[in-house]
Amino acid sequence: MASRRNVKYSHLATDEDGVNDYNDDGHIKGKPFDPRFDYTPKCLDKVPWKSIILALFLLFLGSFLLFLSFFIFTGHMGGERSQAYGLLALGILSFLPGFYETRIAYYSWRGAAGYRFAAIPDY
Repeated sequence: MASRRNVKYSHLATDEDGVNDYNDDGHIKGKPFDPRFDYTPKCLDKVPWKSIILALFLLFLGSFLLFLSFFIFTGHMGGERSQAYGLLALGILSFLPGFYETRIAYYSWRGAAGYRFAAIPDY
């Protein structure tokens, strides 16, 4: 999939007669500037590395715990069924958020439509 990271944006005319109500710097004429609501598309492409590392850690930890519970259930490893149920619950609780955020990060990196790094919380 192609990435559209270098798209130049321009404001559309807001009046029916085609008059543009924006200054050259992109702010509305006659209104005070508020930097809280000013953002550029570049800030949406900031990669939250700590969150991605945490998501990968949760994904691998959850996979490991799920494999351990599977081995206990099938008898390939020693342990009681209560231990397997505990590992299964912990594995699911760590695998699901890790998989979800890793998937968002992967599709954002690939440039898929509808996925942005801004959807991942930054710590």
